Amino acid sequence: MTTKILALTDALGNLVDFRLMPGQAHDLRETALLIEGLSCGSFLGDRAFDADWLRKMLVDKGIAPIIPPKSNRRFPVGFDMHMYKARHLIENYFQKIKEFKRIAMRACKTDESFTAMISIVATVIQTR
Repeated sequence: MTTKILALTDALGNLVDFRLMPGQAHDLRETALLIEGLSCGSFLGDRAFDADWLRKMLVDKGIAPIIPPKSNRRFPVGFDMHMYKARHLIENYFQKIKEFKRIAMRACKTDESFTAMISIVATVIQTR
């Protein structure tokens, strides 16, 4: 019954794409599929997305990785702290979708119905 939502939003905080993952799965598990056709100027992510392969993939696509380094990284990678402050938009988006009880309580029994409910909620939020 635990599920993670890995979401990708644009610069205005609107949902672009998302993936459902098991609650015990690491965030990097579905990241490659989520950013497969992505074209943008920068990718803002939290410390969970600090992986060398992800940074290399983003740089190869011409996307600037704005990801703070993990505390256990031997040679910390620099990042734009001022630009990273805009990452609050994704947190705001999760607060918006959690206003809907069926999302917050994970009321749907199957992943297909939960995915459909997230899509409906994203449409409602977009039309506000």
